[in-house]
Amino acid sequence: MFYHIKELQFRAKPEKPDPVYARKLQEVLGGQYGEMSVMMQYLFQGFNCRAEQKYRDMLLDIGTEEIGHVEMLSTMIAQLLDGAPADQAEEAAKDPIIAAALGGMNPQHAIVTGLGAAPTDSNGYPWNSKYIVSCGNLLADFRANLNAESQGLLQVVRLYEQTTDPGIRDMLSFMIARDIMHQNQWLAAIEEIEQMDGPIVPASFPRERAVEEATRQFLNFSEGEESRQGRWASGPLPDGTGNFEYVVKPQPEGQIPILGPAPDHQHSAPGVKPYVANPGKS
Repeated sequence: MFYHIKELQFRAKPEKPDPVYARKLQEVLGGQYGEMSVMMQYLFQGFNCRAEQKYRDMLLDIGTEEIGHVEMLSTMIAQLLDGAPADQAEEAAKDPIIAAALGGMNPQHAIVTGLGAAPTDSNGYPWNSKYIVSCGNLLADFRANLNAESQGLLQVVRLYEQTTDPGIRDMLSFMIARDIMHQNQWLAAIEEIEQMDGPIVPASFPRERAVEEATRQFLNFSEGEESRQGRWASGPLPDGTGNFEYVVKPQPEGQIPILGPAPDHQHSAPGVKPYVANPGKS
């Protein structure tokens, strides 16, 4: 059960309308790494969580917060569209040259949503549930969450630099702060689980069933060996099972693929007579 409080979590009021910037904000609302994605990702991970109760509670806490962020962004976009030239936008939808002249306003804001936000990215592509990750493995899910917050924060910071509107920057500064907190949150949760189960996902697969030497080897397929300088090329493996090995010019260990002939179409459907293009001619 969810409750809705009328007040926003934080201030979301621009100094003046800006329909072009409203289009930009659509990316962090309905894009792959936008607030709709993290909202749905955390909520479904929480709904499906079979682990210790504290993890379910944490996921639903942050997922519920993200609902509020979706509302904040939607409110900001709607205000940025106040007073937008709806008639010009409709005309722009008919003529790409006019659309370009208007400077990039999304015509759908006037034609489809009535000067409101949409569940789409900045190019109008609909939000897609394929954007979210909820696999049931906490470590895998939390790493996906860290990536989502990292990508999302990067986009918000870039948007912050593309406006001088103090009201927009005020809201974005709060969202930046929360994304920093959320990255720290997922890093802490990942660290906790790694201390219990190790860093490899899944931890349950018997290691002896893997090709053992392949679990250690960094394969150098390029001409140079600059990659040898990285932490991934030497020293102990993070999972504590051995040391990295750097392999120059790895050699194939498999066979040359030789496939059988394709089945003749005459035999692909038993009982069906083959098609003859010119009957009676050899």
